[in-house]
Amino acid sequence: MTIVVFVGALLLAMAMGIPIAFSLLASGVALMWNLDLFDAQILAQNLIGGADSFPLLAVPFFMLAGEIMNVGGLSRRIVDFALALVGHVKGGLGYVTIMAGCLLSALSGSAVADAAALTALLLPMMVKAGHDKSRAGGLIAATGVIGPVIPPSIGLVIFGVAANVSISKLFLAAIVPGILIGAALWLTWAFLVRREKIVPPPRKSAAEILTALRKALWALMLPVIILVGLRMGVFTPTEAAVVAAVYALFVSAVIYREISWRELYGIFVAAAKTSAIVMFLIAAAMVSAWLITVADLPSKVVGLLQPFMDNKILLMAAIMVLVMAVGTAMDMTPTILILTPVLMPVVNAAGIDPVYFGVMFIINNSIGLVTPPVGTVLNVVAGVGRMSMDDVTKGVVPFMIAEFAVMFLMVIFPWLVTWPAKLFHG
Repeated sequence: MTIVVFVGALLLAMAMGIPIAFSLLASGVALMWNLDLFDAQILAQNLIGGADSFPLLAVPFFMLAGEIMNVGGLSRRIVDFALALVGHVKGGLGYVTIMAGCLLSALSGSAVADAAALTALLLPMMVKAGHDKSRAGGLIAATGVIGPVIPPSIGLVIFGVAANVSISKLFLAAIVPGILIGAALWLTWAFLVRREKIVPPPRKSAAEILTALRKALWALMLPVIILVGLRMGVFTPTEAAVVAAVYALFVSAVIYREISWRELYGIFVAAAKTSAIVMFLIAAAMVSAWLITVADLPSKVVGLLQPFMDNKILLMAAIMVLVMAVGTAMDMTPTILILTPVLMPVVNAAGIDPVYFGVMFIINNSIGLVTPPVGTVLNVVAGVGRMSMDDVTKGVVPFMIAEFAVMFLMVIFPWLVTWPAKLFHG
C-alpha cells in the first residue's frame, strides 16, 4: 500500500503539471499522512538537511566551470582541435562531434551544457556540409549524454552522496564505459554515413594540427589535472570542482582573454540559477528518501525482486529495464534521488559492487536524457538547433539503440567496468 501511495501521489502531481521538486514534496507529504507521521518540523528539517552536504558543493562549481568553458572559448578550441584531426575523412564532422563530446565530457560533466555547445558549434557546419539535419541533431544529442558518464560527472556526485559511495572511485570507474559509449556512437555513425554523398574538407597539414593542439592545450590540461589529482589523492571530488572552476576562469580570462570582467556577473548568475534548481530538487528528494527508509520500501522491493536475487546478471538486467522505463518519463536527477535509496539495499543484498552499480545506473539515467517523451537533451538540441522535437527524436533512435546495447553488454560482462575500475583505483 505504501508503494501505491508514494508512486500514485508522485505521478498524480506530475500529471497535474506540478514541477518535479514540488511533486516530490507532495508525494512525501502523502506518504507521511499514510504512515500517520505528518509533522511540518520533520518536513522542514529533512528539506534543509537534504542540501546540507559538503560533497554536494561540487555541483554548483562544476556548473560554473561548464558555463565558463562555453563562454570562455575552451569548448570551441576543443572542437577546432577535433576538426583538425578527423575533419577530412568521410563523415568527419560526425567523428569530430563524438571526439569533441568526449573531451567536453571530461570538462563540464553536464549533458545539457555539452549538447548546447556542440549544437551551436557543429550543427550548422554539418548541415552546410550536406548531412541530414535530423541525423546530425540525433548524433549531437546522443553524444551529449556522455557528459554525465565520463568524469567529472554531476550525476556521479549526486549518486555518490545519495548512496554513500566513494565519488572518487565512481569517477575513475566511469572512464572506460564512457569511452565505450563513444566508440559505439563512432561505429554507428560510420555505418549510417557510408552511403551519404558528402565531400569532406581537405586534410589539415601537420602544422595546422599542431596549431590547433597548441590553442586547445590549456583546455585539454583540465581533465588531466582533475584525474591525476583524484588518483594521487591531491584533492577530493568537491575540491576538484573548485579547481575546475578556478582553472577555467583563469584560462578564459588571462590566457585566452575571451571573458571580460563585465561578463563574469552574467556567467555566475546563470550558474547560480541552474545550481539552485538542482539543489532544491535534491533537498526535496531527500524528504522522500527519508520516508522511503521509514516506510521500509526497500525491503518490499527486495521481495518483489527475490526471483532474480540468486543471479546477479538477471537482477542487473531487471533493474536496468526498470530504470529505462522510469527514464522515459523522468529527468536524470530526480530519478537518481528517488531510486537510489530504493535500489541500493537490493544491490547490497545481492552482493553487487556498489561502484559498478553506480556507474551502470548513471549510464542508464544518462541515456534516459534522449529517450522520448521527456528527453531533456532532445529539447536542448531542438531549441538551440531550431529543429522540431520529432526530427531530433527520429535522428537519435539508432544512436540511442547503440548506447543501450553497450549498457547491456556491460550487464552481461561486468568486468568491462570492474576490471578498469580496479586498474585505476587499485
